[in-house]
Amino acid sequence: MSEEKSRPPLGRPWESGWAPDTTRAPGTRRLWLAGALALATVTACVTAIAVMDNRTAEPTPSAAQPTALSSSAPGGLISFATPSKTGEAPEADHKRPSPTPTRSTSPRPDASPEPHTKAPKPPASHRTSPPAKPPAAQTGTSIRSVNYPDRYWQISGDYVTLAPAGSASARRNATFERVAGLADSSCYSFTTADGGYLRHRNFVLRAERNDGSSLFRKDATFCPRPASYPGAIMLESANYPGRFLRHRNFQLRLDPYQYDGVYRADSAFRLVAGLD
Repeated sequence: MSEEKSRPPLGRPWESGWAPDTTRAPGTRRLWLAGALALATVTACVTAIAVMDNRTAEPTPSAAQPTALSSSAPGGLISFATPSKTGEAPEADHKRPSPTPTRSTSPRPDASPEPHTKAPKPPASHRTSPPAKPPAAQTGTSIRSVNYPDRYWQISGDYVTLAPAGSASARRNATFERVAGLADSSCYSFTTADGGYLRHRNFVLRAERNDGSSLFRKDATFCPRPASYPGAIMLESANYPGRFLRHRNFQLRLDPYQYDGVYRADSAFRLVAGLD
């Protein structure tokens, strides 16, 4: 067998007669591989760019292209809409009518006015006769008690009592005319059918003729005040503030206000249409 000589150190080749191959530079094979890989990469990139340019140049009418939103849309957003037809001006989209056209209020010059349609007349069997004239309004005022709703102020002799008004004479005696207060126009005065007035004297309500005195005008003036019952009022004396008309034993009197339920009920009245 031939003996294999160990590779001598590179720094001393002359000792054994072996010398390295200096015909090619070290690492040449690796350089060729790296150059081939770079060339292949550049070629692939150029090919991909060319293919993408060709696809972009082709018209795609059915594809949705991004278009800018109107000025009312938030900034930076895009919407996908069908592109306009070839040759159409960009501003043509703004001139298109809305999907639901609104009818113009002004008539067209060449349009004839539309005739007014009349409502169909109901059949003869459903026609109603003209409404009857309302009855003449009754004049006068009647004063009804709250806790005795079937009793009204009524003249009995010279006094005013609280009694039922069943007969014609009772209804006539229970009907008064309400006028502006003789002593205070914001208050009330009540006249009788014979021209007299209701006034208090000795704190009792009576029907008397007006004597023209200042005392009579004050005695015949009563101011409305809210009552504890809906739709009812209390009548306070103009010259005796704090005293109100109330019925006691069915006679109308002028008594000081009392904080109890009986007094509030006896002094509450409702002004209704005249009974006569």
